[in-house]
Amino acid sequence: MGAVMLQGTGSDVGKSVLVAGLCRALANRGLAVRPFKPQNMSNNAAVTVDGGEIGRAQALQAIACRTAAHSDMNPVLLKPQADRTSQLIVHGRVRGTLGAANFREARRPLLAEVLQSYHRLRALCDIVVVEGAGSPAEINLRDGDIANMGFARAANVPVLLIGDIDRGGVIASLVGTHAVIDPADAAMIHGFLINKFRGDPALFADGYRAIEARTGWPGFGIVPWLPAVRHLPSEDAVILERSAAVRDEAITIACPILPRISNFDDLDPLKLEPSVRVVMVPPGQPIPAEAALIVLPGSKATIADLAALRAEGWDIDIRAHHRRGGMVLGLCGGYQMLGRRIADPDGIEGAVTEAEGLGLLDVETRLAPGKRLRAVRGTALDAAMEGYEMHMGTTDGPGTARPFAMLGDGRDGAISADGRVIGSYVHGLFASADLRRALLARLGQAGGGARDYHAAVDSALDQIAADLERHVAIDRIVALAATAESISA
Repeated sequence: MGAVMLQGTGSDVGKSVLVAGLCRALANRGLAVRPFKPQNMSNNAAVTVDGGEIGRAQALQAIACRTAAHSDMNPVLLKPQADRTSQLIVHGRVRGTLGAANFREARRPLLAEVLQSYHRLRALCDIVVVEGAGSPAEINLRDGDIANMGFARAANVPVLLIGDIDRGGVIASLVGTHAVIDPADAAMIHGFLINKFRGDPALFADGYRAIEARTGWPGFGIVPWLPAVRHLPSEDAVILERSAAVRDEAITIACPILPRISNFDDLDPLKLEPSVRVVMVPPGQPIPAEAALIVLPGSKATIADLAALRAEGWDIDIRAHHRRGGMVLGLCGGYQMLGRRIADPDGIEGAVTEAEGLGLLDVETRLAPGKRLRAVRGTALDAAMEGYEMHMGTTDGPGTARPFAMLGDGRDGAISADGRVIGSYVHGLFASADLRRALLARLGQAGGGARDYHAAVDSALDQIAADLERHVAIDRIVALAATAESISA
C-alpha cells in the first residue's frame, strides 16, 4: 500500500507518540504496519529479535504494530557517550565512535544502508510509518541528511509536518518551516497536524486556515492533549521529570539524573504504582533523605558519570542513605559504579582508564570491546523476572557469589552481605510484576505489582489510537501513503 513520514517543526513536538498511535490505529484496522526511523539519537535503547539494538521509541512503535522489534526499524542509532562523541550503531551493531565534527561526512554512505532497511520492511507490510528526527527546518544540517528530507526524497515517501501548539508559536513554526526549506523539500510535505491542543479546537479555526493559506498544505487534524501518554515508556531526557499521582503514604524511590544517563525507562513501571513516588534528582539537588531506595541508572559513560556523581556530592548521600538502613540498586552502569573499581584499559569510554567505585559491592568491572545484547529471563528475589542485557565489559569478584538473579544460563549481578545493596545488568526488571511486588515488599510496601505494566502500555496505545481516529483524518493518511507506492512502482 505504501508509506508515510511524520516530521516535526522541532524536537519533542510529539512525533514518536503520534507514530506509535498511528501504527496502532492502522493495526486496529487490520493492516500490517511497521515503524521506521532512519536515524535516531538516544541512550534509551531496546534489544531486538535479531539480536541488535534500536531506539526505545521504535521498540514501542513495534509494540503498537503488534510485531517484534527488529534492527531494520532504526538502522542508524547514535548513542551520546561524551560531550562531543557518540557510539554509532548501524543495523543494530556497534560500528565505532563518531565525533560531532565528522558525522556529516560519515553519514553520507549510510543512506544506502538506511534504504536497504526501509525496503526490507516495506516488503513485509501494508504501510510503513516513518518518523523523522528534529526538524527539516534545520537547513544547516540539510547537506547529507538521512533523517528527514534526505530520506523522504530518496525513498519517495510523502511527509506530514507536526506542529506543537502547547509550547506556543505553532503558526510561526509551521509557516516558518515552509519559508526556509528548499522548494523541492517543501513539495514532499502534503499536509500538517497540530499536536497537544488543550481546550476547544474551534478556537483555533482561524489559525488553522491561516496555516493552510500561507503554506498551501492542507490540515489533517488537531490532536488534543493525550493523557494516556504518561503510561508510555520515556524516551528522552527532556521528559525525565514526568510524574504520576501517588498516595500520601507512598514511599520515595530516588534516581539521580546523571549527565549520560541511559535506559532510564527502567523506572517507568514503578511510576504506575500508587504506593511509590519516583523522584528524578537533578544536578544541584541532594538525594532526598526520606528515600527508601536509591536507583543508580544505566550510563553511556560510566567513569565520567561516576565523577559527575561525586562532584554533586551524591556519593556522600548514597553512603549516608545506606548507613541509615536504606537500599541501593544499581542497574548496568549503576551496578558498575557500586563496585570497588572500574577499569577501561582500551579507552572504550574515553581517556580516563581507571576509576575507584563507590565500594558498596565487592566486585570490579573491566570494560572491553564487544557489546552483550540479549533478552533474558529467570528469577530474582524469589520472583519470576525477564528483561534484557545491553552492556560492554564484565563484572567479577567475591560479591558475585551472592547473585541477584539466576538466569536460564547462569547468574547475574550481586547482593551485599547485608542484603541492602543490589547490582544487576538486567534492564527492564520492574516491568515484571512479580519482581516489582517482591522488591516493594522488601521496602515495606505490600500489595505492589498489582498492575500489569505491559497491559497498561497496550491499553494506553489503544486509547491514543482511538483519540487519533476521532481527531485525525486517518483515511486521508492511508490514501496519502498509497501515493508512495505509485511513485516508487
